[in-house]
Amino acid sequence: MAVKIAPSILAADFLNLKDELKKLEENKADMIHFDVMDGTFVPNMSFANPILKQVKSATSIPIDVHLMIDRPHRYVEEFAKDADYLGFHYEAGSNVTETLKKIRECGAKTCLTIKPCTKAEQIFEFLPLCDMVLVMSVEPGFGGQSFMPDSLEKVKALRKEIDDKGYNTLIEIDGGINSETAPLATQAGVDVLVAGSYLFGDKMRERIEHLKSL
Repeated sequence: MAVKIAPSILAADFLNLKDELKKLEENKADMIHFDVMDGTFVPNMSFANPILKQVKSATSIPIDVHLMIDRPHRYVEEFAKDADYLGFHYEAGSNVTETLKKIRECGAKTCLTIKPCTKAEQIFEFLPLCDMVLVMSVEPGFGGQSFMPDSLEKVKALRKEIDDKGYNTLIEIDGGINSETAPLATQAGVDVLVAGSYLFGDKMRERIEHLKSL
């Protein structure tokens, strides 16, 4: 299966967001990665649901919503209305099983995310309920951080477990993805690459094409 590309809209030019979304469609991005931060679970704040609704209305690209918020179960119903994939953190203080089930009941696909401090094995039991798992290769909350090589061992462990058990679960990675780190991630077993500043700009087309070729 060809690797999927999920540009992180956090790196887009928000004064020209509609044009940026059009460029992503023209350059065949597979998903749009949409980060939601509350200033509590992570030390930063970002988009809320009103912006998600506007993005959803302006593009046909599936939207991958990444909730970096405390007790995410409180907001599942609201965000699931406009998310194709709705993900939350294992470490965020919600009952994981119940939250995954609630996301599916609301009509979105599920994604469970782990921070760099969390071992892959800690989420093995939840894989049957996950359409996708997201491995953070930087500390969540800020863009522009350097890729953490240790994340690749988590990807390999998840890849083996998913393949051995026959699950239909995608593996996504987010943080420090560029021309040097993307091949390492795909070789380890990643299905979906999230990238921000590396993709937005004058070289979007050639960089998306390069990542898709891995």
